[in-house]
Amino acid sequence: PVQILSYLGGVVKVEETDLKPRMGFLYSIHSRNISVFINATREQDSGQYMCSVNVVDDTIRLDKNVGIINLTVLVPPAAPTCRLHGSAVVGANVTLSCSSKKGKPSPTYQWQREPPTLQVFFPPAQDRTRGTLKLTNLSLEMSGVYVCRAENQAGSENCSIVLEV
Repeated sequence: PVQILSYLGGVVKVEETDLKPRMGFLYSIHSRNISVFINATREQDSGQYMCSVNVVDDTIRLDKNVGIINLTVLVPPAAPTCRLHGSAVVGANVTLSCSSKKGKPSPTYQWQREPPTLQVFFPPAQDRTRGTLKLTNLSLEMSGVYVCRAENQAGSENCSIVLEV
């Protein structure tokens, strides 16, 4: 554990960490509420935080003097990249792939064909975890714009690809 913030002898001290310019006590210590804030959260701020309160001349009891909280900073998906694998010719099979370089938790992917011929895809053609869509026995009618949506609890981003059979 690394101490990042303390109040001792009437002095607030913020240790030299990357959190220093972004954190502090939310209220005056005299309010007896020792909540802290972290501004401009980053993925690397995720982790376990421990609050320890020790009052002068008080008996230290670990079960009463310590509070622990786990912080998980969610990261929205970065704009995904859409790719076509294979040759888009009549009768062939192709795979459309979609991947995002960032996202916490890992994004899920949903492929959809855009209007005028709206089409939503399901397994086994679509793999929502890997971001792939397998199109088999291509026909001219399968030409169109295919959109992939990368999504997690923090947000979503899209990419698209034009399939010309």
